[in-house]
Amino acid sequence: MIRKAKPLEIDAILAITRACAVKMIADKIYQWNEWYPHREAFETDIRRGELFVITSQDTITGCIVISSLKDEVYNPVQWLTEDGLNYYIHRLAIHPDFQHQGFAKKLMDFAEEYIRKNEGISVRLDTFSKNTRNQRFYEARGYTRLEEIYFPKQSEYPFYCYELPL
Repeated sequence: MIRKAKPLEIDAILAITRACAVKMIADKIYQWNEWYPHREAFETDIRRGELFVITSQDTITGCIVISSLKDEVYNPVQWLTEDGLNYYIHRLAIHPDFQHQGFAKKLMDFAEEYIRKNEGISVRLDTFSKNTRNQRFYEARGYTRLEEIYFPKQSEYPFYCYELPL
């Protein structure tokens, strides 16, 4: 089941993202660290009604943020669609114990349908340049890779922007 996250679930969500960070670092993917994702980001996501969780047998297995807010870091990017009612995917995470079971696909299917229902014109996101698994995942879904952006607190390597016009 996919539903909006509740404030009392932030600790469980942080446990998921921390477990993902540990797994990624073990795989030499330095995408997330002790600074990101952080509690304040998830608190803001919940206040804005943009944080969703996926559950399996009453256990939160993952999360996704579906936001209509464009972060400033995206301003220089030449997107495929004009700025308007675009939605941005952030902090998609599936606990390592539940990866490779289709939960990320279900969250993205949900996000894309949610955005269509809300008359969004495209889905935009970024993923780490060293995370080739994520790149293949989004490209297989029809996303187009665009420009690079940087998050210096996370990595010296770039993140690739992707967009799927709807």
